Amino acid sequence: MRQFRALSVAVTMLAVAGCGMFGSSGPAEEPPPPNGPKLTVGIKFDQPGVGLRTPSGTFEGLDVEVARYVARELGVHPGNITFVEARSGDREAMLEQGKVDLIAASYSITDARKQKVDFAGPYFVAGQSLLVRKTNGDITGPESLDYSDWKLCSVTGSTPAQKVKDTYARSVTLQEFSSYSECVTALERGDIDALTTDDVILAGYAAQQPDKFKLVGKPFSTERYGVGVRKGDERLQKITAALRKMISDGSWNRIVSDSVGKSGYKIPEPPQVAENP
Repeated sequence: MRQFRALSVAVTMLAVAGCGMFGSSGPAEEPPPPNGPKLTVGIKFDQPGVGLRTPSGTFEGLDVEVARYVARELGVHPGNITFVEARSGDREAMLEQGKVDLIAASYSITDARKQKVDFAGPYFVAGQSLLVRKTNGDITGPESLDYSDWKLCSVTGSTPAQKVKDTYARSVTLQEFSSYSECVTALERGDIDALTTDDVILAGYAAQQPDKFKLVGKPFSTERYGVGVRKGDERLQKITAALRKMISDGSWNRIVSDSVGKSGYKIPEPPQVAENP
């Protein structure tokens, strides 16, 4: 009887502790209503801390959590969100062709892009920087790329590498890839000498392999991340209101700290969400 009573207590204690053991802090979320509104969101799949598809098939990062917050404000249950990969060169076309409802994929707001899509935001402000191998002591910033025939990564549909070539280092050789994760692999192999894009993205890559990579120099641009939608999308005002609420109710601080802060990236001040960013 004593053994049975002890076993019962142990089982009860294990059941109570089970929530904490498996990472659940409360009751499971209700399943999504089968006929509820749905949302397809384009994100990056290969940017640690920003937009990442994990080996188990789940999604995490700043852009992912921003999209989930916006979706809730639009009345969409988290279980009714479909995340799809939005590579840099495909983002405008995906919106124009109706393949996604919105895009939150380190999507910098630019005048050229605003000719094709509408933006809500900004919800985050980053700056362009450089990622090099840990052993490289010659590249200290964009200007130093002009003193040798360095190879710099460029991603199709993205502007950072061309900006370095046009503004800082005309002698640099651009090598084009379809994603930044491919650039990271090429950098590790020694096929390229530097990778340039937003510092918050590079910080995630450096944090994944701190013994191999490092960020160099100070940020040399201003990149305002926005949520992109089709031209004339009637939800634009609601999305703008959702981003403002996310900042005012403290959710922005939590989201940024939990996602971007893990890499050691210095958390910036919350941005001012504009009516016409």
